[in-house]
Amino acid sequence: MREYHACSICGRKYAEEELTLFAGDYFCESCLEEETVVCSDCGERIWADRNAGNGSRPLCQRCYERHYTNCERCGAVISNDEAYYLDDDGDPYCECCYHILQNQVIHNYDYRPELHFYGAGQRFFGVELEIDKGGELASNAEKILAVGNREAEYFYCKHDGSLDDGFEIVSHPATAEYHLTHLPWKEVMAEAVSLGYRSHQACTCGLHIHISRSSFGATEAEQEAAIGRLLFFVEKHWNELLKFSRRTNRQLDRWAARYGYKDTPKEMMDQAKSYHYGRYTCVNLTNRDTVEIRIFRGTLKYTTLAATIQLTHRLCSLVTALTDEELRALSWSEFIASVREPELIQYLKERRLYLNEPVESEADL
Repeated sequence: MREYHACSICGRKYAEEELTLFAGDYFCESCLEEETVVCSDCGERIWADRNAGNGSRPLCQRCYERHYTNCERCGAVISNDEAYYLDDDGDPYCECCYHILQNQVIHNYDYRPELHFYGAGQRFFGVELEIDKGGELASNAEKILAVGNREAEYFYCKHDGSLDDGFEIVSHPATAEYHLTHLPWKEVMAEAVSLGYRSHQACTCGLHIHISRSSFGATEAEQEAAIGRLLFFVEKHWNELLKFSRRTNRQLDRWAARYGYKDTPKEMMDQAKSYHYGRYTCVNLTNRDTVEIRIFRGTLKYTTLAATIQLTHRLCSLVTALTDEELRALSWSEFIASVREPELIQYLKERRLYLNEPVESEADL
């Protein structure tokens, strides 16, 4: 005699041979297809709402965790063997998104190109200049890069989630001298302004300068000692550097927080190492190859950019030349007394940070 059972989902009765037993309940064929899927890797049947894959490639959680991931850009499920990466430590992408990102003008925030180093010496600076209010438009980025990369590949552009409607212009590493004599910063900034972008006036933008970590010393111990002196100088002369940066304390608390003053460079370095707030610090030490100064406000005024690069270069020279004791004894007026660069002198006067009387300045953009 045939046995009949009710489907646990729809309640209709079917002969036992027409039903499938799953998780202790009977399912008709229609309800089974709606409520469950079969893992495409191991063949195990699972509830549809526990599908770790997608409609075309259903996966149990175990198989997903062992063999699959998701494309960072479009979310597609891809096997680990199918994943593409823009760099060794980056996010996984499907083949389609990988090729789009490789060829796009405004790259993802985690884009890392093969770097070109310009100029002679050990101390290289990579500049990140954020611009806003003109649109995150590939057509505008193309125009800016056409100006900036006319002679060589000096710049690329990246998405920045902190901006309202813009992107960041990033330079390849160059010495301070090379930045100011070869890279066409004036033309790049003028093009950005002509396209409607602002940086200082946008109130959302920063000017971040990466310094090659190797330039602080030949050994890791020498580098740490010099970087500790840099941290100490920033904290000791915070009020002057705050004025130089064109930022407010409130803005810096959000994007470039202080570590807090300690009595010696070594104590400063120890405190920075124990700091757990990531890269949003005045001097970001989370990058393997660079030290990043993040306190400066964005600008589309060339003399401000030049002065900022010159100040950063002077700070690096200072902390690699002086001992801890010499640096601790150094006053701000003694530091700027040796400044010779005209752009830096002019800017210091504009910000009322120089020895002589301040001068009037053009508005920052």
